[in-house]
Amino acid sequence: MAKEDPLERLEREQQEKKNKNGSLKGIMIALGVVAVALALALAHTAKQKSGLIDDLEADKADLTEQIIALQKDYEGLSSEYDSINAQLDSSREEVAQLVKRVQQTEATDRAKIRQYEKELGTLRSIMRGYISQIDSLNTLNHELTLQAAAAKKEAAEAGRKNDNLTKQVESLSDQVALGSTLKARGISLSAYNAADKVTDRSNKAVRMLTNLTLNANDIAPKGPVRVYVRVKDPEGFLLQDGSGVSFSYNGEALPATASREVDYTGSDVEMSIYINNVGTLEKGVYTAEVYTEQGLLGTAETLLR
Repeated sequence: MAKEDPLERLEREQQEKKNKNGSLKGIMIALGVVAVALALALAHTAKQKSGLIDDLEADKADLTEQIIALQKDYEGLSSEYDSINAQLDSSREEVAQLVKRVQQTEATDRAKIRQYEKELGTLRSIMRGYISQIDSLNTLNHELTLQAAAAKKEAAEAGRKNDNLTKQVESLSDQVALGSTLKARGISLSAYNAADKVTDRSNKAVRMLTNLTLNANDIAPKGPVRVYVRVKDPEGFLLQDGSGVSFSYNGEALPATASREVDYTGSDVEMSIYINNVGTLEKGVYTAEVYTEQGLLGTAETLLR
């Protein structure tokens, strides 16, 4: 084997060293590029994750607001029926518990958040059912009131009551009792002189007059109705016209100044009641109280000088 020239060997070793250093540098550069790429990828992933968390927090906040709004809607819902009120109380408690659970749940727990969204939809549907049920019952109650009035009128006209009709009328009578009470409007009290002219002078007044209108009422009893007037002087003493009329009020006989009977048909009835033989009248405020056997219709005052 030929012996290698020392110079050639030195050049060859230097070239091999160069090639080795070049390869190592290339590897280092490649590793640096990979490291930068990984850092950029990690930064992008972290940014995406942060944005996703922000979106999830926003979704949770929106869901919480919707549930709280529904809670206020439930609080504003009321009913006159005990059974519905009990159901409403139960649903209100469910909404309150749902608010707590949402507030205590991490926004990143998508499974639970989705479950709460479904529960919100269910509670909304239940509330719409309550509203529909209450409206239906109110409509039914109105219809029952009308039926009560019709049943009572039929019983009065027919003059008979069988067992079934009696039970129906009695069960519905409480609903229409208040509406069947006679009422009046336009009650006034005036003094008249000997020439039958209105006067406000006590020394000229020889009689007094009360005017009023019995209001129309389709469900009030029809037939004769006697109206009583009690006129009190400025000292609170009852004026007497000598008729000695009285009526029953709260189980006791109550004296009246005057009275008049009219035929009530359910329509407006305008009427006047004269108070004669009043004697000498003093100056001051006179008060008229107007009654039927059912109760007080109203009052009026007049000042005599």
